[in-house]
Amino acid sequence: MLSLRKSQERGYADHGWLKSFHSFSFAGYHDPQFMGWGNLRVINEDRVAPGMGFGKHGHRNMEIISYVLSGELAHQDSMGNVKGIPPGDVQRMSAGSGVTHSEFNHAKDQTTHFLQIWIEPNVLEIDPSYEQKTIPLSDKQGKLRLVASPQGDNGAVKIHADAKMYAGLFDGSESAELMLDPKRKAYVHLIRGSLTINGQTLSTGDALLVENESKLQISNGKDAEVLVFDLSH
Repeated sequence: MLSLRKSQERGYADHGWLKSFHSFSFAGYHDPQFMGWGNLRVINEDRVAPGMGFGKHGHRNMEIISYVLSGELAHQDSMGNVKGIPPGDVQRMSAGSGVTHSEFNHAKDQTTHFLQIWIEPNVLEIDPSYEQKTIPLSDKQGKLRLVASPQGDNGAVKIHADAKMYAGLFDGSESAELMLDPKRKAYVHLIRGSLTINGQTLSTGDALLVENESKLQISNGKDAEVLVFDLSH
């Protein structure tokens, strides 16, 4: 079963320095129908104004993935990491028993556009940890590239959760298939462009909530960038 959720149905918050679309209930946006999907809890599409950012704040027992689309995200945390996250990098922070961090856009003339993703862990109170990897564009072109998984295989970041995250770029005749366990859930988030999945056409910001399916067939991309999640039920 595929359920299409249009981009404009997401929650939206405009804080001036931060403009954020919420795929699931978050902060001031609450929708009992969209509290998460499987163990996927948050996808926030954030645009951070030049020179602004999120001050130091805490997290606990959550797998947090940042996927930067444009600009750069400056990260600093209580583990001692001071990092810049450019487009093409995937960053994973396991909050575990507790971590504080801040995220800023230090550029004077460019908005930082990124996705912040939270996945519920399958182990609690672990030591917090950090990982960041560069995923070349060529690895994602015309295919779904594994970018986060429990094993950290094939160059993916390792998450402490029963989930996998794939990223792909599709244009023209490029196509791909992803086999699914129909007992699990999947979630598709189209970052940009347009794309057809199992006959359903998605546009920028649209999502598909997937259950009881054994395969995703991806085709008809037009400058498309997509994330696909394989999730526990």
